[in-house]
Parts: sequence; structure tokens; C-alpha cells
Amino acid sequence: MSTVDQADGYTRSILVAIVLSVSGILASQFTTAPAFLLDPTLLESPADASNASTFVFLTLNFLGFFLVGGVYLWWTERSWEWLDLRRPSRRGWLYVLAGVFASIAFVIVVNTVATLLDLPSSENQVMELIGDDPTMVLLMIVVVFLFNAPAEEFLFRNVIQKRLYAAFSRTGAVVVTSLIFALVHIPAYGMAAGGGAAPLGAVGVSLAVVFGGSIIFGTLYAKTDNLFVPIAAHAAFNAIQFAILYLVLRFAPEELESATAVSVEAGLALLPL
Repeated sequence: MSTVDQADGYTRSILVAIVLSVSGILASQFTTAPAFLLDPTLLESPADASNASTFVFLTLNFLGFFLVGGVYLWWTERSWEWLDLRRPSRRGWLYVLAGVFASIAFVIVVNTVATLLDLPSSENQVMELIGDDPTMVLLMIVVVFLFNAPAEEFLFRNVIQKRLYAAFSRTGAVVVTSLIFALVHIPAYGMAAGGGAAPLGAVGVSLAVVFGGSIIFGTLYAKTDNLFVPIAAHAAFNAIQFAILYLVLRFAPEELESATAVSVEAGLALLPL
């Protein structure tokens, strides 16, 4: 391949990846519309919305990722044979465990650095939706396993990252996918709850978690060529966080609830709301 052809391959692949990423985020905004019609409280005061409405909203939110990925496969005539989904081998399950431990370790490191540098904590819509309701926390575990992890990993790993293999090495595709994934989250984390720009440090912490998490899950997919592996690791990682939060909300003192919520919130930056 000539230098010009290679550059065109890089450019085209990156543009396709960006369009798919942005389309997934935008599609999620449209697919959630029925939830707002069902319960306008989701717009006015999300924490006061019913658990049923919140569950519907979260489910529809991730539907946009499935739609964009599916339409791309149909449009490019790749069909569902492009989907790398199968039962993991013993080696695959070991990669799942490695991914979970790596994710936990990474979030701990980010939290530690943020504490040492006295960086502000980022605001996460998931925590706003959950409030202090333990039941909603349990429902979030269901959402993570059935909708969040499958939808996100399908679009960003099996569609975008795999598409980038045509122009980049596998390591390069993981890095490029993760950079794009982090960049498309800037609007979500760049705006403070009361309006205006969010603190730069808080945005940096959130984007670091998003980028690092994507690197971990992307590497799992690159190593195994099995979408089930990053889905399982991603879902288990967030489920562990929600399980800890549930136990704290049910049994811990109020002071510990606040501290745990801040810690859990960093890892929940991986939920693209």
C-alpha cells in the first residue's frame, strides 16, 4: 500500500469511526423520547421519577447503540456474521477476570490521583437517577448486564474497533477507538449541573476513566475476537460497583454513603448517559 493509499485508509477509517460514535450518542437521545413522554419528571427532576420510568429510560438509552451498529452492518452488507459472539473458552473466562480486576485497579488509581491532586469529583447522571434508592441500584445491575454493556461493547468493539482493523494494527485500533470514545463524552461531562462549564479537573478525571476503561475492554476484544469477553468484564465491573453501593445504602452510616457514592461515581463514567 502506498503512503497516499495508507493515509486515505487511516482518514476514512477514523471518519467512519467518528460518525458511528456520534450517531450512537445522538440516536440514544432520540430513543429515550418515549420515556420522557411516559414520565415528564425525568426531565424536571430525574431523582423523583418512578423506578419503572427510570428503568425504561435507561433501557431505551442503550437501544440507540444497537440501532446504529445494526444499521451499519446492514448498510455495508456485513450481516450478522460480522458479530463475534460465542461462548468463551477457559482462556476467555480468564481474560474476563483479568479485565474486571484491571478495571477495578484502574479506577482505584484514578481516584487516588484525583484525591492527591485535590481534583473535584465529576457529576454523573446515573447517580442522579439512582438517588439514594437501593431498589434502583439493583435495577441498575439488570440494566448493565442486559443493555449497557452489550450495547456499548457491540458498537464500539465489534463494529468500530473491528472496522479500524482495516487501517490500523490491533493495538492502534484499540487506542483510536478509545480516544474517539472519550472525545464524544466531552459534551456530557463538560457541562455542570447548574449550567456553565464543569471544572476542568472533574472533566479530566471522567475522561481518563472513559479512556482507560475503553483501553481495557478493547484489549480484551482484540485478544480474544469474542465480544462476550468485554461484555462480561464490563458488566461484572459495573455490577460490583452497584452491589457495593447497594450494601452501603442499606446498611452503612450516612457519612460512608456519601464517600462511597463519590468513589463509585468515578467508575460509572463508563455508562454513556
